[in-house]
Amino acid sequence: MRWVAVVVLGTLALVAGLRLTLGGGRYLADRTTAPELPASALEKVADLDYPPGNIAVSRGGRVFFTFHPDGKPPVALAELIAGKPVPFPSAEAQASFRSPLAVRIDAQDRLWVLDHADYAMGQPRLRAFDIAGATQVHGYGFPSAVAPFLSMLNDFQVAPDGRTIYIADASPIRQRPALLTYDVAAGTSRRLLDGHASVRPRDFILHTPVRDMTLFGLVTLRIGVDTIALDRRGEWLYYGPVNGDRLYRIATRDLDDPALAPEALAARVVDYGPKPLSDGATTDDAGNVYLTDPEHSALLVLGPDRRLRTLVKDPRLRWPDGLSFGPDGWLYVTCSALQYVLFTSPAARQANAPYQIWRLKPGATAAPGQ
Repeated sequence: MRWVAVVVLGTLALVAGLRLTLGGGRYLADRTTAPELPASALEKVADLDYPPGNIAVSRGGRVFFTFHPDGKPPVALAELIAGKPVPFPSAEAQASFRSPLAVRIDAQDRLWVLDHADYAMGQPRLRAFDIAGATQVHGYGFPSAVAPFLSMLNDFQVAPDGRTIYIADASPIRQRPALLTYDVAAGTSRRLLDGHASVRPRDFILHTPVRDMTLFGLVTLRIGVDTIALDRRGEWLYYGPVNGDRLYRIATRDLDDPALAPEALAARVVDYGPKPLSDGATTDDAGNVYLTDPEHSALLVLGPDRRLRTLVKDPRLRWPDGLSFGPDGWLYVTCSALQYVLFTSPAARQANAPYQIWRLKPGATAAPGQ
């Protein structure tokens, strides 16, 4: 029976090694304050059978969203029509998607869709659709030098003029996050701030009201840069890792400058202010940055004074994820409820349905679409 003891000891050593190298961490103190809006400010937009991912609302009020790939949905990209998801641009086109997550609508009414292709096991792609005609008008496949194997092109923002797209590689598996830029006219992309401290996750444990976000209690989910937002003039990119307590910013003119050396670019990064462990983000015309707080079911705002305040907080906001302004001052938010989705069974995901899209009026103005 000596071999049994060897196997047991080897297994224990492996478990201990995983816990030591990939597990553990600390909790970030709750940064929410008394909410400025009551829970009644939340208006339900839709109940869904599968968790939504990200959302983009057009100037005309059309609501587009992805179903979160980790929820194993039958439809990848949809438009909400009469409260029900309808495959966009068509049911047949769904087969051309692999794992799209982030969506944005630009000033030209193009719906941009970012497909991370199962953590770059396939080729990550960026596509644009004319929403009036439901036709693809642009497409680009990222080379492996820019989006390497096991990268995760998670979220993005489109410059106001539509010429440049800024992308977050969250890299939860490879643990080598970075920012990417895509020049729409030239059809070229670059990888920037690769592994820089501002894009890397810190040793915080994501703790939701339901559970810690760990795999078998051994491996802590650590997600790099994902929170990403442009100011409404397109001059500053705000960003930060999900597992991070600081929001950073960098001038887009510096990101757009190919002559700037990596060390010089890194020196232009600004530690902008505090944030919760956050997922989605957006901005308004007054310079406020809106941040989702999945740990505390809240939406927070970091103002130009760099003070963090709570806009709304409610248990119904189960992992607030994607944000998009729509017309008439509405701010839309998807709740992907990842505490019931990641590292769980299909039965658990079904048991926690339906999943929601909400909206509220924060009292601010911003162009719709992102």
